[in-house]
Amino acid sequence: MTLFLTKTFIATAALAALTTCAFAQEAAPWELKTDMGYAYDKDGKTWAYKMGTSNANTLLKGAKKVPKGTLFFIGHNGQLYMRSGPYLEGSGKFMFGSN
Repeated sequence: MTLFLTKTFIATAALAALTTCAFAQEAAPWELKTDMGYAYDKDGKTWAYKMGTSNANTLLKGAKKVPKGTLFFIGHNGQLYMRSGPYLEGSGKFMFGSN
């Protein structure tokens, strides 16, 4: 259950970032806030939760850090995806952006 919550938290954070700004080069970077949990549920809805500290150890148990250089995006089918690997050209331009 903890692993599911951790993956859900990561996915929701990514979804929030993607739905907030469509073009990362033109918008300010998104920011996750301390003591907040973000969820992407089985129906594709997003949620934000104010977190407490009484069960923080339970939440962190089995959690994994998101590697630097990870890209999150929503596909045409509405599914949340993540990609580790290059997504920027040498000039810093987004590889998968519009022409």
